Amino acid sequence: MLKTDLKKITTILVATLCSFLLVSACTKNKSGKYNPDLSIKKNLSDIELLDLVQKQTFQYFWDGAEPTSGAGRERFHVDNVYPENDKSTVATGATGFGLMAILSGIDRGYVTKKEGLERLNKILDFLAKADRFHGAWPHWINGETAKVRPFGQKDNGGDLVETSFVAQALICINEYYKNGTEPEKTLARKADELWKGIDFNWYRNGQNVLYWHWSPEYKWEMNFPVKGYNECLIMYVMAASSPTHGVPAEVYHEGWARNGEIKANFKVYGHPFTLDYQGQKNSVGPLFWAHYSYLGLNPKGLKDRYANYWENNVNHTLAIHDYCVANPKQFKGYGENNWGLTASYSVKGYAAHNPQEDFGVISPTAAISSIPYTPKESMRVIRHLYEDLGDKVWGKYGFYDAFSEQDNWYPKRYLGIDQGPMVVMIENYRSGLLWKLFMGNKDVQNGLKKLDFQFKP
Repeated sequence: MLKTDLKKITTILVATLCSFLLVSACTKNKSGKYNPDLSIKKNLSDIELLDLVQKQTFQYFWDGAEPTSGAGRERFHVDNVYPENDKSTVATGATGFGLMAILSGIDRGYVTKKEGLERLNKILDFLAKADRFHGAWPHWINGETAKVRPFGQKDNGGDLVETSFVAQALICINEYYKNGTEPEKTLARKADELWKGIDFNWYRNGQNVLYWHWSPEYKWEMNFPVKGYNECLIMYVMAASSPTHGVPAEVYHEGWARNGEIKANFKVYGHPFTLDYQGQKNSVGPLFWAHYSYLGLNPKGLKDRYANYWENNVNHTLAIHDYCVANPKQFKGYGENNWGLTASYSVKGYAAHNPQEDFGVISPTAAISSIPYTPKESMRVIRHLYEDLGDKVWGKYGFYDAFSEQDNWYPKRYLGIDQGPMVVMIENYRSGLLWKLFMGNKDVQNGLKKLDFQFKP
């Protein structure tokens, strides 16, 4: 054997061993309890570091799931202090994101196919028995009882936006398993039935727009017709795609797009925008607006009469990046390696951080979930957070929700809606898995065609 061949084989074996050790670093110990290795490992390659972040963040929805339902918790506090007594509260949106995260975990071998199938069945069975309101789940559900937990006094019924985040995941599950074994096909049918049970047409309230909420007690009193642009594009795509309770194209164009008034023309740090961001005149919103609707809906090649959504999301991310680098408020820590504004925990309770509402708080999910749009810029943040800030921001379920160097504020707390997009968007960056599943669905393709979108199936 040539020395060069032996050297190549040795290199491959060492790389394989390192990868195995890295994957094993945050798995279960002999007792069966999840026991991650939280020591900071220097000099990991980009792909090793990215895999570590994806796998450890995935554990929020696996080890950290609400135990009775198996679904995604609203929040997880390392100190076990829950001022609102909501440790068992399941968030519908986080559950949808978590279902997609679990698919990625199964596909990557973070858990076995058998374990994955059992967990997905458990969550879908919970969703099947949980309170629904004309097919829509509430914003919050008690994980132990499957009953609605009010998000607010009048917000105690269906939440069509959060429900649409689940619908997105149900379609991915159906596509992933529909041609599998009999138990897998059974799961696929279960997901399909849940998705087709959502009555999007009811939530029009007789008009050409979709309403966010409906309550059996307060009816339409929340009075929130959803108009763009914000994080809710996926709701209109789901509504148009439903083969059982679909809505006509006019609902999208007259409601969401406001008869064309959604269109705009402005620049932020030199980056052009054609969409009017709600509440942010001539500026952009928090970065989750570039994430939530696009976990399954692939923005690459996605266009309609109002925007090129890939360009819009890339520019949105770059605008936030450039703002943080310019750092007009001179907050400590901001820069090329530390940027990202989105909705998260904050020094002021909870805030939808953006250039118009900046309190010196960095939310790791902002840059990390943007990795398909800005891979180099996002990797710099990941490496800085992991190697330089270390255990100040890194815990057993990945990076904590938010921090502020300005205020020396490092809470060891997680939010499900921020953990989920990191796992899913890292997966989409690495393999495109969730994008392929969702965009391959015939109902989705029909819905996008109905709304006159150009897209890549």
